Amino acid sequence: MRALLLALPLLLANAPSDPDTIPPPIKAMLDAAMASGNENDVATVVKYARAAAPESADQIARLASDWRADRRRKNEQRIREAGLFDLVKGRAELGAYVTQGNSNNIGLTAVIELRREALEWRHKLRFQADYQESRGVVTRERYVAAYEPNWKFGERAYMYGAAQFEADRILGYRDRISVSSGIGYSAFKRPGLRLDLELGPAYRYTDFTDGRTESRPAIRGSVDFEWKPVTGITIRQNASAYVQQDATSTVTSKSAVLSRLIGPLSAQLSYTLQYESMPPAGRKTTDTVSRAALVVDF
Repeated sequence: MRALLLALPLLLANAPSDPDTIPPPIKAMLDAAMASGNENDVATVVKYARAAAPESADQIARLASDWRADRRRKNEQRIREAGLFDLVKGRAELGAYVTQGNSNNIGLTAVIELRREALEWRHKLRFQADYQESRGVVTRERYVAAYEPNWKFGERAYMYGAAQFEADRILGYRDRISVSSGIGYSAFKRPGLRLDLELGPAYRYTDFTDGRTESRPAIRGSVDFEWKPVTGITIRQNASAYVQQDATSTVTSKSAVLSRLIGPLSAQLSYTLQYESMPPAGRKTTDTVSRAALVVDF
């Protein structure tokens, strides 16, 4: 692509000048970029082509606009005609971890995430299991299942629902059920960069290992960030908080860096922090987990 752009002035020198048509060399480059389906390549060619042939700038912009509109229509038609499982994308993670806090051990972790993105609805499922035994004694046993439907009522705004089940005896609770609903906003929504923010009321039920139970309203907020600074590298940051008055508040954060190895396989290093403001007696408020894992996208 760069070589073609450098040769553009030479090609134009021999092209006939007609203000009502796009010079054939430029048209050929535009057709090649559009055939690739790469938005960035098309934008680059359009930028330099309009500068090199200002008399055809309007026609070039119109051609690119029509291509994008046609591409958008075809994509929307594909989504409307897709079956239930056709739009499902997923990620499976399997790796090891080192813990510091209420336990200091090495163990195994498994995570499965599913996502279905349609025109008006987005559905997200997540399952996680951490398990560790040391000399026949379970030192870590954490299970999480979460479901979040999103209804998109604008280009960036959406309403979300969230339901989550957790069980973690090491942190001090047998099970915890959280439900929430509120407003979400996609602050960044473009290839290689995404930032979703959510805020809304919630309700939580917690069954602690010391016999106590809590059933209180809360406020939930979350941040979901993904950035691909260069090809093959992805940086992710997921954080959520449940804030309750005169009860246990929770903050969870996961920072991860992924490096593409081959095909759908990536290597991941991550750091997870979980803070409980009022844990049972004898439990620490903060647990951290450092993980190295292999991730498969499907």
